[in-house]
Amino acid sequence: MIERYTLARMGGLWSEKTRFTRWLEVEVLACEAHAELGVIPREAARVIREKAAVNPERVHQLEETTRHDVAAFVQAAAESVGEEGRFIHYGLTSYDVVDTALSSLMREAASIIEEDLAALLDTIRRKALAHRDTLMVGRTHGVHAEPITFGLKMALWYAETQRNLERVRSAARTISVGRLSGAVGTYAHVDPFVERYVCERMDLEPAPVSTQVIQRDRHAQYLGAMALVASSIEKFALEVRGLARTEVREVEESFGRGQKGSSAMPHKRNPVVSEQMTGLARLVRANAHAALENVALWHERDISHSSVERVIIPDSTIVVDYMVQTFTRLLENLVVYPENMLRNLNATGGLIYSQRLMLALVSSGQSREEAYRLVQSLATRAWEGEACFQDLVLEDPGVLKALGKEGARACFDPQQYVARVGEIFERLGLKGGESVGKA
Repeated sequence: MIERYTLARMGGLWSEKTRFTRWLEVEVLACEAHAELGVIPREAARVIREKAAVNPERVHQLEETTRHDVAAFVQAAAESVGEEGRFIHYGLTSYDVVDTALSSLMREAASIIEEDLAALLDTIRRKALAHRDTLMVGRTHGVHAEPITFGLKMALWYAETQRNLERVRSAARTISVGRLSGAVGTYAHVDPFVERYVCERMDLEPAPVSTQVIQRDRHAQYLGAMALVASSIEKFALEVRGLARTEVREVEESFGRGQKGSSAMPHKRNPVVSEQMTGLARLVRANAHAALENVALWHERDISHSSVERVIIPDSTIVVDYMVQTFTRLLENLVVYPENMLRNLNATGGLIYSQRLMLALVSSGQSREEAYRLVQSLATRAWEGEACFQDLVLEDPGVLKALGKEGARACFDPQQYVARVGEIFERLGLKGGESVGKA
């Protein structure tokens, strides 16, 4: 599934070729910095820049002996240069290269997801504006509560997606650090200038302090942001699933010509994309938990985090990239049924207007407890099937004495419930576009 939609940009970012290329850039820049300091000849740095290359097959061949991927990489890179290759990796330790390159890749992956979220935001904005006035019933505990609009539901998603976009940006800033400080972070064999030189050219900040690695709370924050994005997509998808149930049918995933919902039941139109979103979110959250486990390492570093990160960081960014883009397509093509929303709004015969009726009675002079008991008594009779709630209200002597027939009837106007939706939209900066109108 993911292989079909994995965009070459994100999938390629975590390829072995890209990883080796980024490692090599760190090594070459470090040589240039050493040349600036006079630690190695300038001519050696020039030759390294011109000739250094890495053949993945050669790295694999050497790793059979070294049992160390970076050592094999360094040897392969040195071989490609010749005599000057002895200066590659001068004064560095493996994670000077690996962590700095990884930060660069993670920042780039975040920028792709930022673009995805911006596109999703635009899609949600258009849906919110189109359905700002489309009435539907709000549900709490899965039970009808009071009227809302479908646009308001979309506005909620819009605000949450804005927060997710800022979370990803913040996580990208947090991870945008490099370190070339040596085996335990003391710069014993490499001048801090080298770190500054490399980081500046890779658009990173030098880590203020490090051990043998950049501290993994940064990576945990990043994976946490990915998990929150995935969880929000799951939340939105779960709502689509709930509203697409046969007895509700207020929305529906688009169903293409020739598509089949079931191998056995030709009538089926299942919310399969939304269900995929729910499942994939579990993976990303699990990866975030693994990232938290990586924060605590022995002393200045152990490698318990390394094998985990080779899986969770590429996988999380690829899955989140897929989720955001896929859900954006789902929302763009979502089928909305305003007439079904209105039907469901009226399904309880007016029970959803109980609070407004109670408040009207309170305003007329009744105590809150007295008004609550009266309205709940009428609602109970309606729940038990005696009659429509609105009819019971309009025939009740106590209600009519307090409010009169017109006053009681006014309590059943759904527009009173959504009159301030426009203010919410203004707070969110949701302006422009045309509403499809009231359901």
